[in-house]
Amino acid sequence: MTNPPRRLAGPYPRGIGLIESLIAVAILSFGLIGLMGMQARMISSATEAQLRGTAAQLADELLSLARVDTGNAACYTLPQAGTCSSAVAAASTTDWGTRVGSSLPGTVTRTVSLNAPTGRLTVRIGWTARDTADAARLMEVATDVRN
Repeated sequence: MTNPPRRLAGPYPRGIGLIESLIAVAILSFGLIGLMGMQARMISSATEAQLRGTAAQLADELLSLARVDTGNAACYTLPQAGTCSSAVAAASTTDWGTRVGSSLPGTVTRTVSLNAPTGRLTVRIGWTARDTADAARLMEVATDVRN
């Protein structure tokens, strides 16, 4: 006499553990994909903050030069407006513009304007991010350079 095949105890057929494992792996995969996306956004934000800090530092540098040399404040404009009586100030401004162009990514614009009646010197630095789909960024800083 042969014994009938033995059945597992409980209402679940064989293989249900494998299905549960596959579902767990799928849920874990979606979670990891979300985590990678969040990390990519964090890296992008950190890079953007670093570029804004660089632009602010460069703008502050030129404004500080103009505040120290208020008699030649017109020499610190870009593009150069009128005649400049200080070759040192003109050379410093040109050097500054070159460093701005090499410090920021993409297409870089830099304009420095002086409103003579109010003594307000305004520095505008614009750049595009590495990804051309991103919008242009702009840093604008101003100071008073009157004597």
